[in-house]
Amino acid sequence: MTPTRLGVYASIAPVAVASALFMDFIDSTALSTALPTLARAFHSDPVHLKLALTSYIMALAVFTPASGWVADRYGAKRVFLIAMSVFLTGSILCALSRSLPALVASRIVQGMGGAMMTPVGRLIVVGSVPRERLVSAMAAFTTPALVGPMIGPPLAGLVLTFADWPWIFLINLPVGLAGMTAVTLFAPKLETLDPGPFDWRGFVLSSTAITSLVAVAETAGIGLMPLWLMALLSVLGIATLAAFIRHALTVANPILNLKLLRSATLRASVIGGSCVRLALGAWPFLTPLLLQVAMGWSPGKAGLVSMGQAIGAFSAKPASVVVIRSLGFRTLLVGSAVLSVVFTALPGLYRVDTSPVLIFFVLMVTGFVRSTHFTAVGTVAYAGLEGKDVSRANTLSAVLQQLSIGFGVSFGALMLHIAQHGQGRLTTDRFGFPYLMISLAAAMAVPVYLGLKRDAGSDISRSAV
Repeated sequence: MTPTRLGVYASIAPVAVASALFMDFIDSTALSTALPTLARAFHSDPVHLKLALTSYIMALAVFTPASGWVADRYGAKRVFLIAMSVFLTGSILCALSRSLPALVASRIVQGMGGAMMTPVGRLIVVGSVPRERLVSAMAAFTTPALVGPMIGPPLAGLVLTFADWPWIFLINLPVGLAGMTAVTLFAPKLETLDPGPFDWRGFVLSSTAITSLVAVAETAGIGLMPLWLMALLSVLGIATLAAFIRHALTVANPILNLKLLRSATLRASVIGGSCVRLALGAWPFLTPLLLQVAMGWSPGKAGLVSMGQAIGAFSAKPASVVVIRSLGFRTLLVGSAVLSVVFTALPGLYRVDTSPVLIFFVLMVTGFVRSTHFTAVGTVAYAGLEGKDVSRANTLSAVLQQLSIGFGVSFGALMLHIAQHGQGRLTTDRFGFPYLMISLAAAMAVPVYLGLKRDAGSDISRSAV
């Protein structure tokens, strides 16, 4: 490959691949804003619409573990393009759905594509740029994770103001097709590797455990499934989870390497981060219902005010490195976790006459705190890890992240159902209990972070630039 061509790949490939991440985050945030509208379109209780969120997250959690093996076996570029095609097909199916079960099935198709897009896209970026340009390339790749949530809510509000809800999903098509074209032209075809035999036993056990336990979490307390079936799925989920843990700790190359949790920093990142992500998962489900149903805002108004959280997250990006170097990981994680607890609970105090300006400000500070927290969580996880352990830790973290977010949606919905006391209408006073409970879940991260050594991850924090 000539130096000129290599330079083109290094400059354009990360941006081209980032289109997948951009599309994914626009889709997720836009759908959250549209939940009340979809509830009316499907004549469904808004609480039941959480299935549209968690079905996608469940598919991500089930299929992400296989992404690294599939990319090594069949080629990252080819797998990435197929994954984007599957995601776009799911988007079209979502737009054509006319019932909640059809929408859930279509979201699972989307999730199957999404499970491969982001991790395989990261492999393309790493493999297509020189090592000295990797930091800037990864910055370009991850920027859509901040820009997408800024655009998603107001875009959804605009679409729902002037068009029907299917366009929430159809806006993925131009972004996805442009990204596929750019990847085809500018992303290199990386060398395929021999990943060895696929861990089918681990994949089947982990998939069965995830789907069984998520199904129980989704239906708990709302009467969508008979008790005998919930009990059967609970037993199946716990049994297969125990079997998978035993399998993963004994075989040489499991699909998820649980032995890596012996690392104190990775363990704290996974456990503490999962507690905070429970609140993060419940947030995009509860907040649109609070703003649009309980407070009576239009989708457009709710979308614009919700931009505050994304703006806060985006503004935290340049400050995160400085804060990490100044405070160290342990102090930053404890402090940001405490602040996350406080700001997670605040929306439970909103009433119909609460100022939109105040809500925008609270969301902006919330976004800043959470972005700083998850930057630290995502970085300290890899302290002391080298070689293959880094990529395996990345896969393990990605799966557990998706699971905690998915269970967060279910937990938030269950708390809201309890707060309703069987009454159909959602009012602002019903949201105090759910926001309090998810904030308490986030609070469980604080003792986890306190267990870290004061100099945990110091080798990374000192070299952060």
